[in-house]
Amino acid sequence: MLNRIDLRGGVPDPRRLLPRAQLDVSVAVERIRPLVEAVREHGYPAIREASERFDGISPERLRVPLAAIRAAEGTLDPQVRAALLESITRARKVHADQRRIDHTTQVVPGGTVTERWVPVDRVGLYVPGGLAMYPSTVVMNVVPAQVAGVRSLVVVSPPQKDIGGLPDQRVLAACALLGVDEVYAVGGAQAVAMLAYGSTVDPDGAERCDPVDMITGPGNIWVTAAKRLLRGVVGIDAEAGPTEIAILADDTADPAHVAADLISQAEHDPLAASVLVTPSVALADAVDVELARQVPAAKHTERIATALGGEQSGVVLVDDLAAGLQVVDAYAAEHLEIQTERAREWALRVRNAGAVFVGAWSPVSLGDYCAGSNHVLPTGGCARHSSGLSVQSFLRGIHLVEYSQDALREVAPHVVTLAGVEDLPAHGRAVSVRFPGESS
Repeated sequence: MLNRIDLRGGVPDPRRLLPRAQLDVSVAVERIRPLVEAVREHGYPAIREASERFDGISPERLRVPLAAIRAAEGTLDPQVRAALLESITRARKVHADQRRIDHTTQVVPGGTVTERWVPVDRVGLYVPGGLAMYPSTVVMNVVPAQVAGVRSLVVVSPPQKDIGGLPDQRVLAACALLGVDEVYAVGGAQAVAMLAYGSTVDPDGAERCDPVDMITGPGNIWVTAAKRLLRGVVGIDAEAGPTEIAILADDTADPAHVAADLISQAEHDPLAASVLVTPSVALADAVDVELARQVPAAKHTERIATALGGEQSGVVLVDDLAAGLQVVDAYAAEHLEIQTERAREWALRVRNAGAVFVGAWSPVSLGDYCAGSNHVLPTGGCARHSSGLSVQSFLRGIHLVEYSQDALREVAPHVVTLAGVEDLPAHGRAVSVRFPGESS
């Protein structure tokens, strides 16, 4: 079922040879540009028209009534409620330790620089509602924003036909559990545009969604394209692509575990990537046998088979684990599992991954829901330069520079000199004017 790529013997740079989903966001940007402009110019009518065209439903009012959010919490199965509360508790515990504190550095006597960490003021959180519903994404976006101290949070999620145009009830329930009461039944590029530009959200123009400063959360290619197009108008977390799992494994790994973990990510999307990197041909063969057994028994068999058989998935054969480490660092997976002997030692050598799952008892599914870590992670190789969502994502560092007269006098000659080097004499003059009659 999985294609094989044989890199035994080594290659200088394996990046071009590794499986990867082909996703041309730039083409999608041009496709959605007119829609985004329509939302900017016309607001509510453009949003409603787009919802009708793409979601098959156009709610009269886009904002979800508070009563509907609270009612959704009441419909939760007790086990689902308990699981969501446990996910929230663990996420809050981990994210609370990420909060940075202000720090003042005394550069010289009388001269200090203080770095303040100030939260973004208003954030829009996108929660998908296509092939699957994601109340867990509400948790993963809201918790770090709340811990960071974001003042205003708004959630957008696509309307669902079978419940009268509201977002998924479990998504609304997660909002209720987290205390989020500003929710809009809007999805796709139109939701991103609404968040970026602000808009009236009812036919009378009485209610309004104010523009946000930052948009986070995963979505399909149209959501990703809108985020790219509007980057600069607002901040974004990342351009999320199809989900990925890479597993670095040796012959100590259980092929049933490996196969199950590859399947777990493949069920997200036909474009999802599942990659096994191993020096063991015997393990690769055993995993193929397990996939042939497990895939037909899965609920989303067709979707999984398409993902596993696609060019974005495969088995990469390497000479040894050191070569495998080079491959997974080059691949920079969203999720990387290490299922090897001395797994933690190998995990600590990984440089590029959104999150690393160590050993047989730390599957990616744990991180998706209840590890306490965040599951909004960089895809498409972006883990080489970007991090997953965290409290830091919602904080901005602002420097406070405080110098006394004596401290400025001491450094003034250096400022004047460097201003002269860069042919910016007014910069130097802005310092020397403060000390008339003194040579610099």
